Amino acid sequence: MPRGDGLLTHDTDPDDRGPQDACGVFGVWAPGEDVSKLVYFGLYALQHRGQESAGIAVSNGRQILVYKDMGLVSQVFDEPTLESLKGHLGVGHSRYSTTGASTWLNAQPTFRSTANGAIALAHNGNLTNTHELVNLLDKRAADTGELVADRKRDIETTDTGVMAALLASYPDRSLEEAAGEVLREVRGAFSLVFMDEGTLYAARDPQGIRPLVLGRLERGWVVASETAALDIVGASYVREVEPGELLAVDEHGLRTQRFAEPAPKGCLFEFVYLARPDTRISDQRVHTVRVEVGRRLARGHPADADLVIPVPESGTPAAIGYAEESGIPYGQGLVKNSYVGRTFIQPSQTIRQLGIRLKLNPLQDVIAGKRLVVVDDSIVRGNTQRALVRMLREAGAAEVHVRISSPPVKWPCFYGIDFASRAELVANGLSVDEICTSIGADSLGYVDLDELVAATNVPADDLCRACFDGVYPVPLPPAHHLGKHLLELEVVTPATDADGLPTLTAAGGAAEALTRP
Repeated sequence: MPRGDGLLTHDTDPDDRGPQDACGVFGVWAPGEDVSKLVYFGLYALQHRGQESAGIAVSNGRQILVYKDMGLVSQVFDEPTLESLKGHLGVGHSRYSTTGASTWLNAQPTFRSTANGAIALAHNGNLTNTHELVNLLDKRAADTGELVADRKRDIETTDTGVMAALLASYPDRSLEEAAGEVLREVRGAFSLVFMDEGTLYAARDPQGIRPLVLGRLERGWVVASETAALDIVGASYVREVEPGELLAVDEHGLRTQRFAEPAPKGCLFEFVYLARPDTRISDQRVHTVRVEVGRRLARGHPADADLVIPVPESGTPAAIGYAEESGIPYGQGLVKNSYVGRTFIQPSQTIRQLGIRLKLNPLQDVIAGKRLVVVDDSIVRGNTQRALVRMLREAGAAEVHVRISSPPVKWPCFYGIDFASRAELVANGLSVDEICTSIGADSLGYVDLDELVAATNVPADDLCRACFDGVYPVPLPPAHHLGKHLLELEVVTPATDADGLPTLTAAGGAAEALTRP
């Protein structure tokens, strides 16, 4: 059953997921192209980064139209909806919430009207100084004569909403000039795509914690969380958006400026789990890195076994590498149901007791009597691995040796990954042998942190490793200034209708528009 904080207590609940990323973002400037469909397919490629809600904003040069709703990209949008979103530039977002509840009000892109037009903004990451930014927004409201109470009533209850409100609080400046000011005040992880009626913008925090890349279309430009989204829309990869960089694209072309000096600290966990295997990060193909991690894992933690099997899909490349290095045959011992993701249908108690079988089912003919090496990407709470080991033994496995292609996760992330709290992380307070006993495996081995870093070919000092070593590259505020629902405790919620949706909701979603005077 879900607890009050949204975490799950049943150790075999089908929603006992691993670490979840905050969001996927996508933006395109392409006059003459079917922009809404480009954004749709870009978001489709980024669906793994967020499954709670999806939204697209487009501009035809005179107004911005936003459509967003709860659910997967394919559930939110259909052909008629996309046909109604006409324009030459657009931004899109697929969300997993790390600040603010999973509600329609917090779905993105976030829309704000300004004195000069409108803004639509999409954000991947998590800010660490949101409380300070709210205070700055209060000051901006006072300086511009806006009533603070009215400002709070209108604001969205996320760090993204605060950023959008700040960008809209400069009536005497262009959005580009306002962004240059606001981004200097923001701390934490942020990869942004945003727009006004005529220009596409992209920005990345000075540490470059979350990924963001630039691509080229024949008649336009694309920015996206991952290169896989460029591939799906036929855009060629140009480069990563640099840490501390603000890009702008309009009819005058592409221009760039720095709002902060770069201090690279890219997320190491992107290589482990978050990014798609066909994505490139720091000029490394993620699949290649994960295979190399598997090889290093085999050298560091060999096993006397008959078969190497992955926990699909994230454990597959490392399992391939482990098998290649160890000489133990690689095989498929688990079948994944690809259509079990975030579900809004609660299983009955009978189905709940089946637990992990909703996602994975063993191939008994393959594993019966075999000594197995089971390769997975990480252990967070340990519940999934405990249920998996039990299931494999029930299917006839003689031995189960678990190998993990990341070091023990001991620290929570405050930069856009929704790990468990530190008290719930199984590696916090337990030794490897104790974790092995806890999950019921015959042996357990994690890849060494230095070996994982070496496999990426990225200098260790250029990577954020906080979830493994507790060294946070961006200072954290006091604990009472952190929390998923911080702003919702402080901000008055906008008016809603009888169904709990904002009063401007359209059928099946929401549309917001602002026309230039």
